[in-house]
Amino acid sequence: MNQPTPAADAPRADRRRWRVALVASSWHRDLVDRALDSARRRLAMAQEPGVDVDGVDVPGAFEIPLCVQRLARSGRYDAVIAAGLVVDGGIYRHDFVAAAVIDGLMRVQLDTDVPVLSAVLTPHAFHDHSTHRGWFAEHLALKGTEVADACLQLLAVPAPAR
Repeated sequence: MNQPTPAADAPRADRRRWRVALVASSWHRDLVDRALDSARRRLAMAQEPGVDVDGVDVPGAFEIPLCVQRLARSGRYDAVIAAGLVVDGGIYRHDFVAAAVIDGLMRVQLDTDVPVLSAVLTPHAFHDHSTHRGWFAEHLALKGTEVADACLQLLAVPAPAR
């Protein structure tokens, strides 16, 4: 029996839904949730083939790359999005954590050939008061939408045959 052939412009030959994992750090969760919520909304708007989203929580930003690596290597996900907030607490540690997270995410992406996208913000001037919290809440919401758009664009690029 002949099988129907997907349209030539189909992002995936098998037309299965894409599966995306969202990995989020728990520190400043109320702010990080703004990025997650807007990313989920944007991914839900994706048309053919559609997107299924799973969420995974980790304690802090430093733990994000290992979790992302495990998800990317599982073969279950077409892309992984990371979200977090690494704030400058007045000690030099902030720079090391921010660099480790971003470098780790890039390494996972290159090692696994699974797109890894970052909505991990690393501000140097975050102060825990209403003005900064409000500004970063809105900024993280914007970043969630932007990272979801980038994810959808990458998923539409055909992967090389293996």
